[in-house]
Amino acid sequence: MEKVNQIEAFASQVRRDIIRMVHGVKSGHPGGSLGCADFLSTLYQEVLDYQPENFTLDGKNEDLFFLSNGHISPVWYSVLAHSGFFPVEELGTFRVLGSRLQGHPTTHDHLPGIRIASGSLGQGLSVANGAAQAKKLNGDKHLVYTLHGDGELNEGQIWEAALYAAAKKVDNLIATIDYNQKQIDGPIEEVMDLGDLKAKWLAFGWEVLEMDGNQVCEIIDTMKVAKSMTGKGKPIVIIMKTEMGAGVDFMMGTHKWHGSPPNDEQAANALSQLEETLGDY
Repeated sequence: MEKVNQIEAFASQVRRDIIRMVHGVKSGHPGGSLGCADFLSTLYQEVLDYQPENFTLDGKNEDLFFLSNGHISPVWYSVLAHSGFFPVEELGTFRVLGSRLQGHPTTHDHLPGIRIASGSLGQGLSVANGAAQAKKLNGDKHLVYTLHGDGELNEGQIWEAALYAAAKKVDNLIATIDYNQKQIDGPIEEVMDLGDLKAKWLAFGWEVLEMDGNQVCEIIDTMKVAKSMTGKGKPIVIIMKTEMGAGVDFMMGTHKWHGSPPNDEQAANALSQLEETLGDY
């Protein structure tokens, strides 16, 4: 329980960072970032085996993570900073011209923790396939993880990559879908209904798990199960139910905050709901 409390405190600070980063430059994507704060905090604090002090692009002998829905960069930047990849103070440069912390993650500025440019949706699973197969060829037993938005599943490349992973038995890959059922233009069932998502992934030859992505205990338990299923001939996908804007009451239950920054009053309201646990940058 102590570990769960630590992760929840970590996630609270991450949510504060998200609000402050997006408000500071009056641009960015707070909704999905807030919704995924518990998952990414748990991933980096409990699940992944990584070496922030010796970061390399090839990531040999460590687990790899690829953020495919790169527009939720605020949550990832905060988690990376608090996990030791770069100074926390650098979060204050988010989306500033010339900053290493651009709106979508990039590689040309060599920000530790970032291995691909992302945010052009649909590409992350293809990259993960290649990285996972490279690990197999190199005899590296570590795993590859990805995160995708549910709206991102509108991209055909996702399903090509899904077919490939199953056909080639890429069984050292764990993909997660942020299933908040909202995208920038509205509810997913109104934009392009995904239907029975679990049935689709099963039909494509994947092992499928489901979890509540805003409950740290459930995330820890589900990720353990997912890891136990690797190496058995099938890739694994987790359909993760989250609440867009989780942690800030007026941002929840709507797609409005997918890509809209809060004003001064709204930011103050949001921060009043989030405990400062690791210190603001």
